[in-house]
Amino acid sequence: MNELTKLTPPAGGGVKEKKRVGRGQASGTGKTAGRGGKGQKARTGNMNFIGFEGGQMPLQRRVPKRGFTNPFRIEYALVNVGVLEGLGLTEVDLDKLVEAGAVKSKKDGLKILGDGDLTKAVTVKAHKFSASAKEKIEKAGGKAEQIVIPPRVTPQHRKAEEKKAAAAARKG
Repeated sequence: MNELTKLTPPAGGGVKEKKRVGRGQASGTGKTAGRGGKGQKARTGNMNFIGFEGGQMPLQRRVPKRGFTNPFRIEYALVNVGVLEGLGLTEVDLDKLVEAGAVKSKKDGLKILGDGDLTKAVTVKAHKFSASAKEKIEKAGGKAEQIVIPPRVTPQHRKAEEKKAAAAARKG
């Protein structure tokens, strides 16, 4: 692994120093500071950013926006039954799969899919199972235990609950 004390400059020379512009005539970039004489690009505050089209409506603003990203989408970590066979565990859950390196990150839950074969009896605790995965686990003498995910409470749900509670308090 690289360490700050062991870093070496790139082959063919060191790191080039930043050009210090506008520091007098002797610096080589004095007077106009490397901007040339006059014109839009010589001025301060020139509109020289990515996507600028000279005042014309830029492409990224002309193209219509489409689609929708659901903020409440549940994304599962996916594992096939064939992977469980190779792990050699009798009890499998999300934490053990992450520890074994079968899953990179926990995401929102674990889903077991039915690709591959299973010969050993394994107890699997997951949030979701495909029908074929459940069938293969039970056929091998194992258990498929489903973990129930509590529903996410959205701000809209929370507000509705508060209104109901306030109305009940007024009545009672």
